[in-house]
Order: sequence, then structure tokens, then C-alpha cells
Amino acid sequence: MRFTTEQIGKLIKNARKNMGVTQRALAMTSGTGLRFIIELEKGKPTCQFGKVLTVINTLGISMTLTLPLTDE
Repeated sequence: MRFTTEQIGKLIKNARKNMGVTQRALAMTSGTGLRFIIELEKGKPTCQFGKVLTVINTLGISMTLTLPLTDE
């Protein structure tokens, strides 16, 4: 399944809200800036992937990556 930046942003926003965490608190806990969290939740496609992973890990979101099947 492929995800858009908007879908990932929405997932992060929903997880944060379900935990009762503010954007400011998430930014502080994950070591990012408030503007970054706001842009990430809006699905900005140019967000830095390393920071996205940090936020995902901070919220306890698990993620599975799979390699495409090959003929070998």
C-alpha cells in the first residue's frame, strides 16, 4: 500500500490527539520545531524524512516496510 504525505500527516495528527498531546509538546518531546509538526500534519511533501521517523517513533506508531517481490 502506498501512502501520501497527507495520509501520513493525518495519521500522525490523529495519534497525537488520541494521546492528548499538543503540537508544541510533541515538538519538544521529539526534538523538532512546532512549525515542523504543523507542516507534517498538513502533509507537506518536503518534510525531512529523518524527522518524520523521529515523530513517528515518539508517538509509538509502528511502521512496516516491505521490499517488492523479485524473480530471484
